[in-house]
Amino acid sequence: MSDVFSTPGAFSWNELMTTDMDAAKSFYHQLFGWDIKDSNMGDTIYSVIEVAGKQVAGMMPIPPQAAGAPPQWGAYVTVEDVDAMAAKVVELGGKVLLPPQDIPTVGRFCVFQDPQGATLSAITYEMKAE
Repeated sequence: MSDVFSTPGAFSWNELMTTDMDAAKSFYHQLFGWDIKDSNMGDTIYSVIEVAGKQVAGMMPIPPQAAGAPPQWGAYVTVEDVDAMAAKVVELGGKVLLPPQDIPTVGRFCVFQDPQGATLSAITYEMKAE
């Protein structure tokens, strides 16, 4: 795995949640030349964005629990322990919007809001032997 996936505090992933996957894929492919590959995730399609052969971001339909939210990009920061970090968010005056949960074969993440209202995601990656 790339260093950003194992370095606490590093921005490691970006993700678009959108209402129109086909339009988003077409737009970003034409705009940046991104290679976009679909993965079947059971109940949804997750599209991985590659630049120069490296996975750098993803796209997904807005999930049911976020219905009504506008299309938006989100960022993930790597942390050693997402559960401990979520507790610290609250301790420091922030709010956990989506409690820590597992992403099978990827890791564990949460979404939080800082005291000023900005949102960010934190993730602890499941480290795989290479």
